[in-house]
Amino acid sequence: MKMMFKKILTFCFAIVTLSSCLNNNEPSYTFEFLPIDEAIVPASFKFGERDTIAIKYTLNNGCYSFDNLYYEYQDTVRVVAVRALLSLENACTLNIRQEEYKFVVNVTQKEDYLFKFWKGKDSNGEDTFEEIVVPVN
Repeated sequence: MKMMFKKILTFCFAIVTLSSCLNNNEPSYTFEFLPIDEAIVPASFKFGERDTIAIKYTLNNGCYSFDNLYYEYQDTVRVVAVRALLSLENACTLNIRQEEYKFVVNVTQKEDYLFKFWKGKDSNGEDTFEEIVVPVN
């Protein structure tokens, strides 16, 4: 009986030890902001209506995929950027591709909208933007 208990205890210890080696708590992905290549905006907005803006961005290789749109607003300014998911698990293909994303703007203010589309960082590490004003009629 004592020998059987030792075998079971040794077996349980081995399972716990081996399974703890399998738990990799490191994430297998990270997030990055991607520069917006182009923004297609309407010539003007109509107050109280909805309109669509399209942005184009480039996925650098097969490990990148679109995650979501970063859209922050304060007063009349809208900051827009693309957040991408970068997989760290697989070997990446060299599949560079440009994609387009469209989003709806609810025109709820009578003042002109200032859109700041993120273009990346300059040589000093500062964020750079393309600024486009869309008047409201």
